[in-house]
Amino acid sequence: MGKKDPRIDAIIAKSADFAKPILTHIRKLVHQGCPEAEETLKWGMPHFLYGGEILCGMAPFKAHAVFGFWKGSLIVPAGKGVKAGTEPRASKNGKSEAKAEPGMGQFGKLTSVKDLPNDKTMLGYIKTAMTLNDQGVKSPTRGKNAKPKPPVEAPAYFLAALKKNKAALATYQGFSPSQKREYVEWITEAKTDATRDSRLATAVEWMAEGKVRLWKYQR
Repeated sequence: MGKKDPRIDAIIAKSADFAKPILTHIRKLVHQGCPEAEETLKWGMPHFLYGGEILCGMAPFKAHAVFGFWKGSLIVPAGKGVKAGTEPRASKNGKSEAKAEPGMGQFGKLTSVKDLPNDKTMLGYIKTAMTLNDQGVKSPTRGKNAKPKPPVEAPAYFLAALKKNKAALATYQGFSPSQKREYVEWITEAKTDATRDSRLATAVEWMAEGKVRLWKYQR
């Protein structure tokens, strides 16, 4: 039998009203298609494991949600996932507005359950994902040939703020590359100076307390 994680209940409960039915529906489908699925959090986002490997994952954001399979390119045919109007839009700097862990988001920005394929199709995708895990097939984007992300570069203003707080600086220096990236990207992707300054102040406060960016979702 599968295993549910109360942290995912908490994430769904805290999500925007539009996202709650999307996440609840996805969760129900995954357990329907894969009764042995186990829930967990990875990178602060809800994921489902099968056979000890990641099967798929989902995440809520302010204006949309995302869902995708870990081995997505082997499961969802090209052009069959993202529906018209749900594609991530490019911002002025050319970067996608949608931020999600690699391997997620084959279905674009979800704002309604209707943005997902029908249940029969989704259950078929889930079964395919299970088969790939059973066969030990590795993700094509996470094998030995996968290109690692370059080290994150913290902006000068970010480092200057940390240097004013020894505890925060020590915490940051002890972080793993991914933990550093979570804070830097959260701050640098702010759309206004006011939002950036607010996030920076919060980040310094949290790091001074030894907290990672997504500490709220940790047990």
